[in-house]
Amino acid sequence: MRVIVADDHSLFRDGVVSLLEAAGFEVVGQVGDGRQAVDLVLKLKPDLILLDITMPHMGGLEALHQIRERAPAVQVVMLTVSDDEADLLEAMRSGAGGYLLKNLKAEEFLDLLGGLARGEAALTRQAASRVIHGLTQGAQSPGRGAQLTARELELLPLLVEGLPNRAIAQRLSVSENTVKYHVKAILQKLEAKNRTEAAMFAIRAGLVKPPR
Repeated sequence: MRVIVADDHSLFRDGVVSLLEAAGFEVVGQVGDGRQAVDLVLKLKPDLILLDITMPHMGGLEALHQIRERAPAVQVVMLTVSDDEADLLEAMRSGAGGYLLKNLKAEEFLDLLGGLARGEAALTRQAASRVIHGLTQGAQSPGRGAQLTARELELLPLLVEGLPNRAIAQRLSVSENTVKYHVKAILQKLEAKNRTEAAMFAIRAGLVKPPR
């Protein structure tokens, strides 16, 4: 995966770059402000950019908006010290593929980034719960959910819980490949970019009750 790292703290940025490269990621660029981040994304077309929220010249959330509009194929994950719920919700509403805090352990950070390739949002379970509760005010008509099969509707609550494929397979007594097949079908039918977006739609549509 080709990655750009955007953070105005050079020491932290160098550390993230070293961690990514050691894990097999190809870091194709690093910048210290949001405007440069947008320009570099348009120039290099990476698979992923890690964006800090607070940067000079252009903040990470504004850069996120521009990248989603001008380079929608590029995945964007916010990597920040901000635990503010408003920042988290705005980022996810704006199409971020994840929101990670800088105090994560290296192993968890890399594991969550690896989930992007499986269609999973790069969110801790705590952050995913906050997103679901924050973005699911009110109910909507099932609409797209009516296309789901009985098996997909059975799997949907487990997806909303944030369970990984292996745990879902064990719960339903099916193979992990079967779970992958059904998750892919659910994302397509709900027109969701990732599992978190599918979960939010399912709750809004009344297909699944929000997790406690």
